[in-house]
Amino acid sequence: MTVPAPTVRHDQAAPGRAPRALPPRARGAVAVPPKIELHVHLEGAVRPAQLLELASRNGLRLPASSPGELAELYRFRDFEDFVRVWLMTTGAIRTEADFRQIVFSYAEEAASHGAVYVEAIVTPAERVAGGDCSWDEVFSGFCDGAAEATERLGVTVRLTVDVPRTANLAVAMTTAHFAVKYRPRGVVGLGLGGPEDGFPPEPFAPAFRLAREGGVGSVPHAGETAGPASVRGALESLGADRLRHGIRAVEDPGLVRELAARGVVCDVCPTSNLRTGAVTSLEEHPLARMLDAGVPCSISTDDPALFGTDLSTEHRLAATLGASAEGAYRAGVRGALCDEATRARLEQIGREFCWEAAGAAAE
Repeated sequence: MTVPAPTVRHDQAAPGRAPRALPPRARGAVAVPPKIELHVHLEGAVRPAQLLELASRNGLRLPASSPGELAELYRFRDFEDFVRVWLMTTGAIRTEADFRQIVFSYAEEAASHGAVYVEAIVTPAERVAGGDCSWDEVFSGFCDGAAEATERLGVTVRLTVDVPRTANLAVAMTTAHFAVKYRPRGVVGLGLGGPEDGFPPEPFAPAFRLAREGGVGSVPHAGETAGPASVRGALESLGADRLRHGIRAVEDPGLVRELAARGVVCDVCPTSNLRTGAVTSLEEHPLARMLDAGVPCSISTDDPALFGTDLSTEHRLAATLGASAEGAYRAGVRGALCDEATRARLEQIGREFCWEAAGAAAE
């Protein structure tokens, strides 16, 4: 397989002032390793108490009235059940103020686990579908929240916008148009999410071409619940700069070799894959095989509130599969759709951190 080299440079100017330097966070005498998160859906990162608060503020009733009841609702049977619950609960997030609030809240949580850079995912089409807000209100709210988090918390937050696979091309093109429009405010990528089976990536190629021509990167979900054909389609038709998940590429050794040779970063989310049934057990997770083959893998939470996880937990799970904190960080730097000044700052953080001391303390 020949994968065309990406032609887009993501030299996105940072909105607002540069983030203030983050002091090392410490647990005991050893600083928490810095982390880069490239795959987290903000709508799925709203903790139950906050989600209930947003629903009440917006005059909506969720199918649960307490954080404990929401936790029970989050016991998904499979990926399809997860999507159903995701749509049912995240509909409570409706206003420009909501969008701004949830960006800042998750950035604060991620920073507490050592995150220095976050590429968060939002799905504008689903926020607009309810008729409560416009495309500009959705994008403005999320961009305002990202700018506030970057300035006040010191963790750099950028945004990528997902097109639902169940949407038509017109919706995808509109999403791509607004992604390019809001690129100066921190939108760096266009993604494709939702059920893979029956919804291949190829029909969305025109939207991704529009985004890439406007300087916005390509970061589709692929190889999560569908096999190598989905990954190939994302690479060849959507010009993927990075893959979200990508774990089922291991079913095709030639494809894995291609990913490794190209240095295509895969955003791996262990708990998510377990909870949705994409893998049957942690021991069988493909991450170890991907790393052994030389595929760079970043580590992320995906939907941390819905899956009952956090960034530190995902790194601990990944470590059992051979992913070192330093390796995950360097994959994150490689895969980030950031400007070169931000990349240089992230590289400096990685060089200056004492990974050996942190690793010894964790053993």
